[in-house]
Amino acid sequence: MEYNVHTLSNGIRLLHVPSASTISHSCIIINSGSRDEKEDQSGLAHFIEHLIFKQTSKRNTNQILNRLESVGADLNAYTTKEYTCIHASFLNPYMDRTLELFNDIVFHSTFPEEEIEKEKGVVLDEIASYQDQPEEAIYDDFEDLIFANHPMGRNILGSGESVTALQRTDILKFIADNYHTDKIVVAVIGNYSFSKIVRVGSKHYADIPENLYIKRRLTPIKPAIFRRSQVKPIAQAHTILGCHAYSLHESYKTGLLLLNNHFGGTGMSSVLNLQIREKYGIAYTIESGYSPLTDTGIFTLYFGTDIEKVDRALSLINKEFKRLRDKPLTEIQLQKAKNKFIGQIALGEENRIGLIISMAKSLLEYDRIDDLETVFKKIQSVTTADAATISSEILDERNLSSLTFYPLV
Repeated sequence: MEYNVHTLSNGIRLLHVPSASTISHSCIIINSGSRDEKEDQSGLAHFIEHLIFKQTSKRNTNQILNRLESVGADLNAYTTKEYTCIHASFLNPYMDRTLELFNDIVFHSTFPEEEIEKEKGVVLDEIASYQDQPEEAIYDDFEDLIFANHPMGRNILGSGESVTALQRTDILKFIADNYHTDKIVVAVIGNYSFSKIVRVGSKHYADIPENLYIKRRLTPIKPAIFRRSQVKPIAQAHTILGCHAYSLHESYKTGLLLLNNHFGGTGMSSVLNLQIREKYGIAYTIESGYSPLTDTGIFTLYFGTDIEKVDRALSLINKEFKRLRDKPLTEIQLQKAKNKFIGQIALGEENRIGLIISMAKSLLEYDRIDDLETVFKKIQSVTTADAATISSEILDERNLSSLTFYPLV
């Protein structure tokens, strides 16, 4: 896919992807997330993402929210362990308005004390709501164990205690320490000339003071294998298995993305879904996931089932693990997995907002964006030997830690 990049003197990069649509999509990605928080500031990056919509030096909450919604646009944001992202979808005439608003909320929010206190209540409710969903909460508890004593393991939302203790000074210092201009990408996919993107982007971002990146992140250490369980007031058992996996920059990353998609990814035809749900009717939800990060990664497998079926489900899962280790995918099986994965990626390009966010992240991580042809070549280059090596390293129950939530009986 065609794209253009312009780097401002302060390091902020402007990314433009041409599109003939009447609808545009834009995002500003900041390479800062929950892993950059201090131990006593858990939830701070996410809290800031909430607060930037509250008040700037020239707008109140209503003016911020109505700036784009009044013209039918959609504005939203999210925080991950490594990123903060603000994004919007809008009709083409409102690109300037969108980039100006991004600038205003990211760089000119004032964080008034009354809004800080008010938003603490909102986030505390969000934490409570999340804890009421064991299928979500188990991921956070598992990551806290798999990334023990490392900020990567802490809940992105923080805890009730940590959020309550956050102060305005914490917010201002976190932004100063982590919002590095050379680790920010402002991206637009839309029907504009690149020169217009550069002109409008420069108008809104060229004057942001330079704040260059200084490496501070610590790579997490693999913990000893653990098997944990907790009893909770829930209706069914929830189990998650997992381990550290390949980072964004390791050669087996593509192979594990492919293998994970085949084994337990999206779609009803994954191995796990066919064997555990369809054949035996054991679990309504069973899925695996792989998230490559800057300097590590995490592979997980989750299922929820009745308490008396947990051991049976684990036995069947381990059987599938062993099958892939002892009898690796044939060339024909691997090619089928590649065809499925390539098709899903191609269809995913129709999600334009997801596409521009993905491209902006790629620019941050690799200083380049691979076109679909290059991505597909990487997938096609995965060999049966690669799949066998990945299976032996990742899909081995002896190397997987586990956490189970059991219901009260």
